[in-house]
Amino acid sequence: MERSFAAWAACLSQRTNRSLAGAMVIPPAGAGADFAAQAAQWGMAEASGAGGSDFVFDAARPPQRDMRTASGLEAMDHAARHMRVLAELMDRLAGEGMDLAGVRIAVCLVLEPKTAVLLRALREAGAQVGVFCEPSDTDQRVADQLRREGVVVEADVRWDAEETHRGALRLLDRIRPQIIIDDGASFARLAALERPELIEGLVGVAEETTSGVRAFEAMAQASALTFPVVAVNDSVLKTGFDNAHGTGETCVTTMQAILGDDAFHGARVTVVGYGPVGRGFATRVRALGARVTVCDTDPVAALKAVFDGFPAQDIDQAVREADIVVSATGVRHTIAVEHMRLMRPGTALAVIGGIANEIALDEVPGFTRRVGRDLTTIQVPGGPRLRLLAEGDGVNYTAGGGNPIEIMDLSFAVQVSAVAHLLATRGALTPGVHRLPPESDRRIATAALRVRGQSASHAVADNGYDWTLTRFADSHSEAR
Repeated sequence: MERSFAAWAACLSQRTNRSLAGAMVIPPAGAGADFAAQAAQWGMAEASGAGGSDFVFDAARPPQRDMRTASGLEAMDHAARHMRVLAELMDRLAGEGMDLAGVRIAVCLVLEPKTAVLLRALREAGAQVGVFCEPSDTDQRVADQLRREGVVVEADVRWDAEETHRGALRLLDRIRPQIIIDDGASFARLAALERPELIEGLVGVAEETTSGVRAFEAMAQASALTFPVVAVNDSVLKTGFDNAHGTGETCVTTMQAILGDDAFHGARVTVVGYGPVGRGFATRVRALGARVTVCDTDPVAALKAVFDGFPAQDIDQAVREADIVVSATGVRHTIAVEHMRLMRPGTALAVIGGIANEIALDEVPGFTRRVGRDLTTIQVPGGPRLRLLAEGDGVNYTAGGGNPIEIMDLSFAVQVSAVAHLLATRGALTPGVHRLPPESDRRIATAALRVRGQSASHAVADNGYDWTLTRFADSHSEAR
């Protein structure tokens, strides 16, 4: 076989940005147990025929067209074709009375084709939409195409730090948002700190990430949160799919694109942080032949890793022999200089969490971030020379296409549900961090199953819970 599972998965993921998790695949002729096991650990199932498959393994040639070289319009349209849940939900919410006409929405998310589909959907529903993005997270072809389509865009890969700051403030001034769709609580905090006069008109915020929810909770504890926040991140369809499958999968395949298809085979990999992202990553690289060790400050998380078959160690011990070290915590200085000094020369460092200085690069003399540099070396003061991926930013969205299309379809459906909830409860939702009602996840999951030709099971009419029925009552009845 000319192409291994590792090479095929990396190629397909990077070229198409499609999700392998949840997909049906036709394996190669004569595929053995190894292929089936690897595919299963990546969340794929074997299709019975070409008509029911998402992908066909072809050992001889690359799968499908490479969307990385497509135009912005082509990449956006490609994403839209596979984001059927978002489209269905927008139609359903509109039918139930969601009115976005004239609603001013500022979006602060990674700007790439999938985000563009969300922006288009909101704009087509009548909202006045604007988007801001950091230079390192901006797909310029998408930014340019959105401008041509009339979306307010404040994002440019050429901006320096000062221009980026001005661009963010400019979007606040241009849109004067009623709703903010945020990533890391960055945009809403900027508004609160530097445009406080806009907060009075803010209906609320939909927050995408774990780190952002933490920031808003800290604001609430400090009595500084004066508006409602819907924790999109706390939806099961976000953490259980976006974090575990989307980030876990695309961080692996992006690192393969940088380090080589077989970079994980036989490699000693230390994963710091065993939440959904860390677990999703660790499971996949183990399927590719890596020897994985997990570090987590939470003993419960460390115990989960052990029961998943991963040794759990203190970080000082685990990094010493590692070939690759990844941070999956979303916590500043997870990988401190003292940890880097313990590593072997040439160890590869990557962030799959995604906040500033998750690796303590601000304490590495002479290090300066440069957009577009996927692999560089850093000299640790008093320590070894290490390889750094994606400038220490989140590797999958900085050096790759970000989370897969079908995964972001679910996450953006949750975002739209949060927007609808904020508007429906305007004036009634108190300042603080709130969760969506459980019915929101059930509705989106049902739609996601339906577009895949699958469904949940039904309940028997009389099998509801009755607290008066016990095993003792049953045995007493039988005895009589």
